Order: sequence, then structure tokens, then C-alpha cells
Amino acid sequence: MSPLIARLLLLVCLALPLYGVEKVRNRGYRKDPDADKCTGNDADKPNCTRYSGEGRSAHFNNTYGSCIQGPAGSAGREGNPGTNGIPGTPGIPGRDGLKGEKGECINEIFEEAWRPNYKQCAWNSLNYGIDLGKVADCTFTKLRSDSALRVLFSGSLRLKCKNACCQRWYFTFNGAECAAPLPIESIIYLDQGSPELNSTINIHRTSSVEGLCEGVKAGLVDVAVWVGTCADYPRGDASTGWNSVSRVIIEELPK
Repeated sequence: MSPLIARLLLLVCLALPLYGVEKVRNRGYRKDPDADKCTGNDADKPNCTRYSGEGRSAHFNNTYGSCIQGPAGSAGREGNPGTNGIPGTPGIPGRDGLKGEKGECINEIFEEAWRPNYKQCAWNSLNYGIDLGKVADCTFTKLRSDSALRVLFSGSLRLKCKNACCQRWYFTFNGAECAAPLPIESIIYLDQGSPELNSTINIHRTSSVEGLCEGVKAGLVDVAVWVGTCADYPRGDASTGWNSVSRVIIEELPK
């Protein structure tokens, strides 16, 4: 026998048993299509099987198996916040509100912007040796009655005497000293003078008299610097503006 024929016979011997097993398996799963169709008097047929409700469920479970529901799983994590939605359409306009009460009429006063208003009067070497009286004056136009006047006198002052003496330099406005709030003044006092008026103690110093005065009416104002005595003290030998420039500065300021 040739080797080829021997191999073919070996394959046939191996294939036949497998074919028989497969045929038997298919025959076990094969089912008469009319087996479950039991209607009328067909119940007496040998291949007809009738099942009740519970029997049908048992037959289904035996044939196809059963699945028992397991326990509920744990809650999942919270999801990410969603994106903003599309803006809604504008709402319906609301109703008109109640009518308000009638207001009071107030007249507004618009004031002009403040403009600087100042003046300076200056003298070279006044050399006023008077002890009582007016030293210098300077006229000024005040624009408003509700403003204040700032005044300044700058010049050389001197006082000498044999015994204790006191002299006073002060401002006046239209002949009267400032009353609001107080007079504007400066004093020089000597406790012990020289034996003679012609003593070498003769010191001239540049000094100033300065202050603010309120309550002066608008219009032309005569601002003057005076020299006089102090209360309860004798006068001495006074001198104003020796060998130097003296000046009076006047400025109107808003309150």
C-alpha cells in the first residue's frame, strides 16, 4: 500500500467519530416546531407540551438559566460643574411706580471763582523817630464783606530809655484797631535803660507785625501802622524804619 493511501485512510478514521458526535449533539438541541403549539384538541398529541405560568417560568429558567440581581453599587463622584447657559431673554418692563411727593424749590447760588486780591506798599528809609502816632499807611480795596484781611508790616524797630519802658506797634483799619478776633500788634520792652538817652545801647532790629482781621466791610480800607505806649508802662525813645526798607503787605482771603 502506498503512503498516500495510508494517510487518507488515517484521516477518514479520525473524522468519522467526530462527525457522529456532532450529529448526536445537534439532534439533542433539535426541537419539533409544533411542540409548543398546543391548541384545541392538540393536547393529546405526543409532542405537545402545555405549561402553566409557574411551569413556563421554571421551564425558561431550566432552559436558558436565571440571573439574580446583585446589590446596588456605591454612589459615584459628583460631576464637574456645567457651563453657563444661554442668557435669557429680557423680562417684561415693570409697572410705573407711585407718583412722588412734590419737592421744595431751592435757588442755587453760583459764586464766582476766588480771585487773588493783594497789595504792597514799601518805603525806603522811613527813619520815623516819633514815639506816638501814625508811622505809615496803605489804602486797599476790599472786594467782599465775608472775607478776612491778612496784614504784614516788616521794618526796623528800636527802643531805648533811662528806666523801664515799653512801646507798641499796631495796625488800624479805617482808624480803628482790629476787633475780630483781636488787635494785631507787636511790642518791645526794656527792663533797665541806659543812664543817658545818648548811650551806646542803641540796637535797631528788623521786626514784623502780622495778623488776620475779620469783620472789615467791603470797599476802600485805610490800613495804617501806628506806634504807641503799652498799658501801665512809660514810653521810651522809639524809632521805625531806620536805614532800611519798610513795607506793608495786605491780602484779602476767603473765610
